Amino acid sequence: MYRTHTCGELRRNNIGDTVTLAGWVQRSRDMGGLTFVDLRDRYGITQLIFNMETHADLCDMARTLGREYVIQATGKVIERSSKNKNIPTGEIEIEVSILKVLNVSKIPPFTIETETDGGDDLRMKYRYIDLRRQPVRDNIIGRHHVAQAVREYLNSKGFLEIETPFLIKSTPEGARDFIVPSRLNPGEFYALPQSPQTFKQLLMVSGFDKYYQIVRCMRDEDLRADRQPEFTQIDCEMSFVEQEDILLCFSGMINHIFKSIRNIEFANIPRITYDDALLYYGNDKPDIRFEMKLIDFRAVTQLDRFSVFDTAEDVIAICATGAGNYTRKQIDEITEWVKRPQIGMAGMAWMRWQDDGSVKASFEKFYTQAQLVSMIQHARATKDDLVLILAGDAKKSRKAMSELRLEMGNRLKLRDPNTFCPLWVIDFPMFEYDEEHNTWSPAHHPFTSPKVNDMQYLFAEPGRVRANCYDFVLNGVELASGSIRIHDRDMQMTIFKALGLSDKEANFKFGFILKAFEYGAPPHGGIAFGFDRLCALILSGNEYIRDFIAFPKNNAGRDVMLDAPASVEAHQLKELHIEAKI
Repeated sequence: MYRTHTCGELRRNNIGDTVTLAGWVQRSRDMGGLTFVDLRDRYGITQLIFNMETHADLCDMARTLGREYVIQATGKVIERSSKNKNIPTGEIEIEVSILKVLNVSKIPPFTIETETDGGDDLRMKYRYIDLRRQPVRDNIIGRHHVAQAVREYLNSKGFLEIETPFLIKSTPEGARDFIVPSRLNPGEFYALPQSPQTFKQLLMVSGFDKYYQIVRCMRDEDLRADRQPEFTQIDCEMSFVEQEDILLCFSGMINHIFKSIRNIEFANIPRITYDDALLYYGNDKPDIRFEMKLIDFRAVTQLDRFSVFDTAEDVIAICATGAGNYTRKQIDEITEWVKRPQIGMAGMAWMRWQDDGSVKASFEKFYTQAQLVSMIQHARATKDDLVLILAGDAKKSRKAMSELRLEMGNRLKLRDPNTFCPLWVIDFPMFEYDEEHNTWSPAHHPFTSPKVNDMQYLFAEPGRVRANCYDFVLNGVELASGSIRIHDRDMQMTIFKALGLSDKEANFKFGFILKAFEYGAPPHGGIAFGFDRLCALILSGNEYIRDFIAFPKNNAGRDVMLDAPASVEAHQLKELHIEAKI
């Protein structure tokens, strides 16, 4: 055996035992008569001690060991004279009697420490080395534990884990497909799945009433910190269910995961409609760790006295609790923040109480004190608060105020990464308007069922149709999206017609699922959780997913370790009937 124990398991009760360890040299320290080596594997670190008096040859050999050398050491477990309370093995050390170098190592391009000197690009190029660092290693192990918790819960509820194909037909699902040419079918192409959506619905038709899969999906879209071209989702579907069944089942799953990983339980996961989310928070994924709801300020400001407010389509305020003592410099910084191109506002107004009971405002010269008092009372502000106001185009102002609310949450330290506030958002629109193509498109996907009471608006006012659709949001991050599906062929064809698809187009793109609906499709619905984001949030409190993926891509979608994507040889292109680019 290469080892009898790992580098993280020996304790005081092992003192006197002869053991063999194997791993990587973390660091070494030459103290003259003694040499100490910290030996690391994925389980932890154990200190080795080499004594010049008893084993001079081994001591000399230990002094030649470089960082990241792979070694095997045999010796007796002894009590450590200088205890290290920072590691579980800190009360013991190994007095080495046999040492073997299993492999040497070049000097690593960055330090293999918790705080490394390697930048993102360098660490991604040498990702196999970066994965040796404890924080990254812990992230990957944590991801494994989250996956275990998911499977434990779903298996206990009677779900079956079933694999679906990776080479499929290209279908419109909102993002670009990755296309794979077929050698055996010249001029024809597979697509890599954006999700297993149609297959899991077909499984419901097949009678597998509870399906799940922790599955890789691919979308050829622009990247950001919480998005990769290939990602993992917890994909689930159930038959003979309504929306309430789905919400209860997966509220249970979230509770089980958080209890297993964080020892946290949520007594109740609140719900909010899409319309109310936009009204009170300005977006459809509210961060409810703090209050600071958006306030409609039109009624109290449009008094024919200040043109900025009077001519605005919308006037919106937030009451920033705890910012009442902000200096003018701090307020000016926030004003400049909303003027940034990413936010795009021309300016910001503000108001607050004075110690003498009067109201100070950036626009005070246009209003009487009585009117200012009425405004600040409308915001329910106290002397500890600062009221911030944006005015302009309704859609733009609401989006900007949503961003400003989150920024103030950050500045006031209200967005604690160790506080978790989950939320269900329900009653989403069925369609969204595509201004570029002057058409209506599915807000979720074309298999989502509409609210029965809204069918009357399907062709005359598509924007009024709500869907049996729901999102799971955690700390302002959308973690899951799902819906009750259409299971009736005629209804599905009606929705395709509302989306502008002819019968011929619908049958060409989705004929396989339309045909399946003719053979007894049960009522069904499902949900898919972004597994990478879920792991990042649970384990670290933020949505930066790259450190929770073993081999991620960079922001340009490249694997800098493999140098992919890359060109291929001309004969490979010829076999695929693709003309080589010169």
